[in-house]
Amino acid sequence: MTNSIPPKNKPVQQQNASTISVLAPAVGWFIPGAGHMIQKRWIRGILLLVSIGTLFVLGLMMQGHIYKANGGDILDILGFIGDLGAGAFYIVSLSLNWGLGAIALATADYGTKFMIVAGLLNFIAVADAYHIAIGKKQ
Repeated sequence: MTNSIPPKNKPVQQQNASTISVLAPAVGWFIPGAGHMIQKRWIRGILLLVSIGTLFVLGLMMQGHIYKANGGDILDILGFIGDLGAGAFYIVSLSLNWGLGAIALATADYGTKFMIVAGLLNFIAVADAYHIAIGKKQ
């Protein structure tokens, strides 16, 4: 019978920081799904790119609000962190002044949430790409 639980007195081996373990999360944040694609996880990477991109673009089409960096209200700070997670989608839309208007429609509020969820999903994808890169996940 094999015991899958390691003994408690055995030290856990530390993973060395390889190039791919640094590059995959960075590229994966900037271009959603690219962290998986550079590790030859094509289907997962394309699914992430399409789903995160669709969420973000739908949010923009619904006239959602994009948060800028600020030090004000905690909800604005959290909105900024969520939007920032979308990487290049956030940077491009901010540079083109998209999504900076006031929320005037009920659908715009949904659009704002779509863009925040896209960024948060990308943060999860970045963590997944990192865990694949260090060999912690298949």
